[in-house]
Amino acid sequence: MMKTLQRLGKSLMLPVACLPVAGILYGIGYWIDPVGWGSNSVVALFMIKAASSLIDNMAILFAIGVAVGMSKDQEGTSALAGLVSWLVFQAILGGVSPTVVANISWLDTAAFAKVNNQFIGIFAGLIGAYCYNRFHKTQLPEFLSFFSGRRSVAIVTAIATLIICVPMTFVWPFIYGALVKFGEAIVGLGAVGAGIYGFFNRLLIPVGLHHALNSVFWFDVAGINDLGNFWAGTGITGQTGMYMAGFFPVMMFGLPAGAYAMYLTAKEKNKKNAAGILFAAALCSFFTGVTEPLEFSFMFLAPQLYLAHAILTGLSVGIVAALPVRAGFNFSAGLVDWILSFKAPHALHPAWLLVIGVIVGAIYFVVFYVLIKKLNLKTPGREDDVEDELKVELASNDYTEIAKIILQGVGGKENVTSIDNCITRLRLEVKDRLKVDEKVIKSAGVKGVIRPSKTAVQVIIGPKVQFVADEFKALCK
Repeated sequence: MMKTLQRLGKSLMLPVACLPVAGILYGIGYWIDPVGWGSNSVVALFMIKAASSLIDNMAILFAIGVAVGMSKDQEGTSALAGLVSWLVFQAILGGVSPTVVANISWLDTAAFAKVNNQFIGIFAGLIGAYCYNRFHKTQLPEFLSFFSGRRSVAIVTAIATLIICVPMTFVWPFIYGALVKFGEAIVGLGAVGAGIYGFFNRLLIPVGLHHALNSVFWFDVAGINDLGNFWAGTGITGQTGMYMAGFFPVMMFGLPAGAYAMYLTAKEKNKKNAAGILFAAALCSFFTGVTEPLEFSFMFLAPQLYLAHAILTGLSVGIVAALPVRAGFNFSAGLVDWILSFKAPHALHPAWLLVIGVIVGAIYFVVFYVLIKKLNLKTPGREDDVEDELKVELASNDYTEIAKIILQGVGGKENVTSIDNCITRLRLEVKDRLKVDEKVIKSAGVKGVIRPSKTAVQVIIGPKVQFVADEFKALCK
């Protein structure tokens, strides 16, 4: 299970890399025109619309990225399959399902307006990858031969997604409605309830259902309308804003500090690459409050760390709610909204959030650093490769021949179920471990073979592993 989550996390790195620039563009556009959001400035409008094209379609990026990353050979057909699945989900769950269940009183049809989320995107990507892995070599009868092989994948994906939409029509609104009721149940708990909300707000982000919980506290689902009342001045000073203020220390200080801890714990050879995604995402979180680029960079790679993040967020939101400190946001809890909060009618000592933020940042740094080191978590830049493996040289540069020998040593392409590679190793999954002959594999001139599990085989090749992996994948087609 953990291996699958880590592979999913790696698959998300490609789409996540698109997001920090969107968050920064949002922040600059919002800073230029904080009231009109582009209606008063063409420059702000350009930046906000450009950012929206990525942030608003994050789930589509995830569908494509996961489909490619989880497929056997990262071939483009899998990306198309992920997109097909996503489109079917949107058409059925977003368009047909509300009509189907309109007369079923115990189902909340409002849930169908929330199917454009990360969970559906990731789910669509997984369906697309599965259909590609399972059917990309399918042979059809002669009169249907045009649709054989990779051309069959999109068709199968559409049918599979359509079938899955049937139970989802009844399951999705039930889950969504249950979260709304849960939120309403903790409203009367004061600061403790705010902390519980903060915890589940982060915990639900991987499945995109935090919107259901947010609607209870930020909007008028249960009569709280924390966000609307804060800016309109219609709430109660000292109370209004309690479900927003505690996010500022986390987004402006906590997560960036966590990113720095991940950078420091990355292996020396990987720090440059890790810095690229971590520091851009940290700046995005601090400046705009857009946290997904940073959170998705580790939530599946190191779920234990993400759980710690959710707990710390809950503590921050709860503690700030208990203090005479209030601030709010229109977009998210970043620097821009924090500055704008000073003008809000119900703002209460918002400057103290900087002091609280420094403390929260220090706690985040220590917790992240200790957990990563103690549990050897595979955060960005902490791949399993051994330092010395980067110095390995192959016995020859005949990559095709090397790949042929390795393929023979693992029992032929019929025995190979998954092909992947990291910086120095060819990582394979096999059906029958007894067919693997390590002597044959080593005769290819590689430096070693590792068997981390019954079905996993890792061949140590060195920094030229990509060339061998490409030839190996070609032989397995």
